[in-house]
Amino acid sequence: MTDLAPSRNVELVGVFNFRDLGGYPTEDGRSLRWRTLFRADGLGRLTAADLETLRPIALKTVVDLRRAREIDERGRFPFESYPVAFHHLPVIDTTWDRELARSENLPATEFLHRAYTAMLDEGAPRFAAAFRVLADADALPAVFHCAAGKDRTGLLAALLLGALGVAAHDIVDDYALTQATMERFLARVRSERDGAALIDSVPQTFFAAEPAAMTRVLDDVERDHGSVRGYVQAIGVETEVLTQLEALLLVDP
Repeated sequence: MTDLAPSRNVELVGVFNFRDLGGYPTEDGRSLRWRTLFRADGLGRLTAADLETLRPIALKTVVDLRRAREIDERGRFPFESYPVAFHHLPVIDTTWDRELARSENLPATEFLHRAYTAMLDEGAPRFAAAFRVLADADALPAVFHCAAGKDRTGLLAALLLGALGVAAHDIVDDYALTQATMERFLARVRSERDGAALIDSVPQTFFAAEPAAMTRVLDDVERDHGSVRGYVQAIGVETEVLTQLEALLLVDP
């Protein structure tokens, strides 16, 4: 497992899963640049103090992977107070079926593996669009996020890291870090109006971050496309986009 720097987690008050993707090594001996690309949960909960914490990062771009209804209900990044280029790229058009999940009662790993596989299929055009947004020379530093920073965000992080040459075990380790933040995230949601009822209405498998599920997804991608890079090329991400991302995000030892 990669030795994670203490600075990977950006400590905020209203957001619990804001993480730096810097430092991960790639197969060619380089590593991701720190303080350049971040992943997060719902940024509509950022407080005024949180914005001041983020100002030194000088974010230029926010990619919101949620549906329009989620943005309407939960808010979005406050770009009026912190100017950024805001990109709305909803990965899925409908949320997971709660009643079906309850009736099937699958173990978390099985449920997430199937859900992520479907998400890679449905969300392929949006994932590809996110690559193009982030490859713009003026886009970085940037953050991409969904609601909990776990599923849609986790898949985009996996695709970006994998396409840049980060090993599968580091991708899985990065995904697994979300589990440590889920209790704080759920406590915050419960404190909001109707939050407790909302959480209680959702199958608990929806809140899981099972490393084995991400491992299976990566195994499937390698089997079907040879590598994560092969998958992102198959969904339309151009070679020049990947080359630009490497130039922007990777640094020599």
